[in-house]
Amino acid sequence: MSKKILILGAAGQIARFAIDLFLKTSDVELTLYLRRAERMKHLTSPRVRIVEGDVLDKHSLKVVVAGHDVVYANLDGQLEQQAKNIIAAMDEAGVKRLIFVSSMGIYDEIPGERHGSALELYCRSAALVEASDLDYTIIRPAWLNNKDEIDYETTQKGDPFKNPGAVVSRKSVADLIVRTALSSNLHSHASLGVNKP
Repeated sequence: MSKKILILGAAGQIARFAIDLFLKTSDVELTLYLRRAERMKHLTSPRVRIVEGDVLDKHSLKVVVAGHDVVYANLDGQLEQQAKNIIAAMDEAGVKRLIFVSSMGIYDEIPGERHGSALELYCRSAALVEASDLDYTIIRPAWLNNKDEIDYETTQKGDPFKNPGAVVSRKSVADLIVRTALSSNLHSHASLGVNKP
């Protein structure tokens, strides 16, 4: 039986690359959850279900989380409340595996730089995920571009972020997300910086 993966924020740029990789490299079933479903109407695969909704809507989120093996969240905006809602919905549904995209710099892991208020929401939402009982992987990418390449390396929480001035492709970040989602225990309870070597 193939895995069922829920993508929150499915219209995002990294998520679009991940959807493409999931469909090309696996037999997973995808549920795409986004505020405006028409943005994904071009996807006609029988393995894709599109659900219109908002992560800030606790009830609809709880309904959509049920029955999935993995939740992959790639969001912006009210990140702290979104993280709270995701954790509560997953706990209620008994879904344990979460892949949560954040940002480099949330642990002051970039040598010579301190995070400012712009990263505060990312810091607080990541802290909520880490404090939860979920089997999480936090992904912290560097600056991003849309190059058609997969070329990246990772660092663990507590290690300096490598090569923070270089730009990594969204396709590279998507590759890490897909590999992590398809494995039963890859990068479990980890927070990974993602950079171009």
